Amino acid sequence: MIYHIVTGDLAAAPLRDAITLEPSLKGEVIVIKDVLSVGPLQKGEGQKFSEMRSAFWQQVVIHEKNPIVADDLERLSQVSLELSKNETATVWIWVAPLPADVCTYHWALKYLGAYIGRFFVINIAGLPFLDENGKVFFPKSLADVQPKEIIKARRLARLITAGELEVDGEEWGRLTIENAGIRVLENGKKLVSKSETHYDNQLVSFCSQQYQKASKIVGLALAKFNIPTGDLYLGWRLRKLAEAYSLDIQGDVAKSLKDFEVKLPSGLLEFAEELPPAL
Repeated sequence: MIYHIVTGDLAAAPLRDAITLEPSLKGEVIVIKDVLSVGPLQKGEGQKFSEMRSAFWQQVVIHEKNPIVADDLERLSQVSLELSKNETATVWIWVAPLPADVCTYHWALKYLGAYIGRFFVINIAGLPFLDENGKVFFPKSLADVQPKEIIKARRLARLITAGELEVDGEEWGRLTIENAGIRVLENGKKLVSKSETHYDNQLVSFCSQQYQKASKIVGLALAKFNIPTGDLYLGWRLRKLAEAYSLDIQGDVAKSLKDFEVKLPSGLLEFAEELPPAL
């Protein structure tokens, strides 16, 4: 039995397809839906980690009818329980060169590191794959990899060493202590804590003195700067920018990004043009 840990539903889709095609990959896909590269990591007194993360996402995504529940830790704990019962079961964690994926890796080590000798990692960072047209490319996400290529990638699975467990296992503790708003990826598995305002300058750079859909502003920022946070987080930052910089908003901010518009008030156009890119 293999427990495949992957970050995000999009990345899980081709992995599930690969599993149906390749018997040696047979197992259960555990999807980590929380984007651990953004938001707080320190829980309050008497608060559970999942409660803290759920509360954060409920602030970010305010237009959902049903409150968001970040229950990944409970499912990871269930995997740990199953591993304790079945000594032949293994864990494979799939890691792409994205901060959310690398955060999942360090986080999972904290809870599954006790099963060293049965904990495998498949890191696709910097590796060539063939796209649907047979051309070589270097994917940024497992979601971009064809199922048949994922089947080939299974040969890359390697056991996490005791040395890696010691070094990488300390990273989550450091990130938790720093408790920053954003974690960015630098050089392999190195995560650097940044303020939650880290990408605000990029967002403001697309604002003008004409109203534009929030979805357009976010889409332009994602496309130009390859911001790895996702659109929901950036939409939340737009709302925060409205408070911090008196950005004008019209429409219903309690709904989706397509339901409200933003613009710079008079006097802020020059300010936006002079903003340096975030470091």
